[in-house]
Amino acid sequence: MRTKLLLLLAVVLLSAPAAGCGGDDDADEAATTAEAAATTEADTTETTEAETETATETTGGCENVGAPVPKPDGGSEPPTDLLDSAKTYSLVVQTNCGSFTIELDQQSAPQTTASLVSLAREGFFDSTTFHRVVPGFVIQGGDPTGTGTGGPGYSTVDAPPSGAKYTKGVVAMAKTGAEAPGTSGSQFFVVTGEDIGLPPDYAIVGKVTEGLDSVTAIEALGTGDGPPSQPVVIEKVTVEES
Repeated sequence: MRTKLLLLLAVVLLSAPAAGCGGDDDADEAATTAEAAATTEADTTETTEAETETATETTGGCENVGAPVPKPDGGSEPPTDLLDSAKTYSLVVQTNCGSFTIELDQQSAPQTTASLVSLAREGFFDSTTFHRVVPGFVIQGGDPTGTGTGGPGYSTVDAPPSGAKYTKGVVAMAKTGAEAPGTSGSQFFVVTGEDIGLPPDYAIVGKVTEGLDSVTAIEALGTGDGPPSQPVVIEKVTVEES
């Protein structure tokens, strides 16, 4: 399977005091001053070392973690029922860069939102990564293999309307260029640009309603069109309904 890429690329955007003469009192005072200075320097060094240690644990708000072991491709079954239209469903995505919430849009993508909820409930997204981070464009995850080619083993189709806009915070589904508009597996992307100008080919499944700062922290790890500079792990995705 070819890597699932979006069709368009992003448009990337100290003086010392003079010495004086003195008697024993002056000598004692000088010794005391030197001792205090040495203590201050030691305290400063200790503080700096502590700050450095903290810095190695986090980068730009993201905890430094190892990449999870890739999961097998496929193996899931599509849901047999759509979601309850009388309820609102959200996905809470917990990552090493913080969490964010996606409120799902059943009306725009009934088949795909039902699929995402089903996959989340079975733990499909847990311990996977954001394998593609493009600053000013998107962050993309949902591939169990972490390669950009994996999926759940089935697809859904919810063609978006002709006037669909992919603006900041919108969540949509990735597909290959050969697949029909609105075809979806499990790979999703969150738009980080103000309006990235994609054609209406990608099923829109919702919008980030909380935690956009976490999305921004993930985006900051992007170095081009590819993997982030350090692993961004989806620790868990939970479903909330109201």
